[in-house]
Amino acid sequence: MTRRETTRVRRLFNGFNPIVRGNGNGHHTDRRSPVDGIAGGAERPISSPQEGGRERPRRSTLNPSRPEQFDVIVVGAGPAGSAAALVTARAGLKVLLLERGEYPGSKNVSGAALYGSAILHDLIPNWWEQAPVERYICRRMLSFMSPETSVSLDFRSTTYAEPPYNGFSILRPKFDRWFAAQAEAAGAFLLNAAVVDDVLWDDGRVIGVRVRREAGDICANVVIACDGANSFLAKKAGLQREFHTHEMSLGVKEVIGLDEQTICERFQLTGGEGVAIEYLGAITGEVHGGGFLYTNRDSLSLGVIGQISSFVEHRQRPYELLERFKAHPSVAPLVRGGTLREYSAHIIPEAGWDMLPQLYTDGMLVAGDAAALCFVAGLYFEGINYAIQSGLAAGETAIAAHRASDFSVQTLARYTEHLRQRQVLTDFERYRHTPGFINSARLQNLYPAVIAHGAERLFRVDGRGKQKLLPIAWETLRHFELKPFQVLQDLYRAGRSFGW
Repeated sequence: MTRRETTRVRRLFNGFNPIVRGNGNGHHTDRRSPVDGIAGGAERPISSPQEGGRERPRRSTLNPSRPEQFDVIVVGAGPAGSAAALVTARAGLKVLLLERGEYPGSKNVSGAALYGSAILHDLIPNWWEQAPVERYICRRMLSFMSPETSVSLDFRSTTYAEPPYNGFSILRPKFDRWFAAQAEAAGAFLLNAAVVDDVLWDDGRVIGVRVRREAGDICANVVIACDGANSFLAKKAGLQREFHTHEMSLGVKEVIGLDEQTICERFQLTGGEGVAIEYLGAITGEVHGGGFLYTNRDSLSLGVIGQISSFVEHRQRPYELLERFKAHPSVAPLVRGGTLREYSAHIIPEAGWDMLPQLYTDGMLVAGDAAALCFVAGLYFEGINYAIQSGLAAGETAIAAHRASDFSVQTLARYTEHLRQRQVLTDFERYRHTPGFINSARLQNLYPAVIAHGAERLFRVDGRGKQKLLPIAWETLRHFELKPFQVLQDLYRAGRSFGW
């Protein structure tokens, strides 16, 4: 945007009094969670009722005053929104990036793993040299846990410790703020504390958004909704149905301060190396979910994630699971002596392919968590990389539409082609059966204990002589009352989910 245009937009938003205010750091300190008070309730949609699978869009017409006109409006300055704003601004389009929080990242859960560093490297060469990253992740672990023991798969690679790296641990408030600044530097106009109340329609086409202020109508040829997991705009446009509680998970997280030397010693790291650990089994009890731990420069990000329906069914509080997780004998030594810096909660779309919305309509695209593009598939727990990829794909689609001066649903439908070229929809379709398998009762609540018990029998020395693997496996299955046909059934489901 030119200086004259920027001045005009700033004058347009003078006097805007945002409804949402934070405490300055953007993090929750209240230990109550979004599911407190609903334990024991029946499964229900996450928000309002729906008609015909999706909410009927409420048509808001344009305010008769002269609204500001943009080529692209991006709602939400997370990784998806900033990626979309960056690529469209670089193409010379007039771009407005709206953020509900006090600043980009202020409303996000802090502490995360960003995989797919090469994706950002193509967009911003050697981005890690200027971005506020914590550690490069060169080691990943998957731990199966019983109440007393754990069995871990430990992977470490020296190639992941070389540019462009495979992934980084990051603190979202710092990273999101930096990424949005890259979009600003490319020419996008960033407006913080902007609450979007509705989409605007004209003759069946989305033509802009309504911001909560006087003369709050802002128009654009394309609106890109990147407004989070329970996307208000996608539902307003009739693109997304209401989610059910078995499709959404709640993550609760703490960031625990530890000095850098202690982290390196405890996790066997040197320099900027980092580790990401995922946990499955006893730490969540009967709740379907798991835990995670990421090493930052001078802190640890750790938390638990569980299906909302499972929290309700078993009358569990998320923070109670988090305390149980930290007290487990395999985890307690890793966090010992740390000081709590942050506590936060976040809703995560986890049903994969089956919960993807319609991704486009006349004048509008949906990306990131708003499009349910969170890839939770047992071996994989990724979201930021898919958010960035979808934001770039949405931006590329908007650029092509402007070049053709055609913003119809037929033109914007090419968004799915861009998503497939970037392997986003391809990955979700390929692993479409995985979420159901991962959240099955036996995999969540039984097999981690089976693995831990079998390993304990294998390595125990008690003077009774050594057993071979098959008798140990058979005794373990009998101990947990597992039938052979159940194991074969689950092996088939595992193969369909991960093998072919």
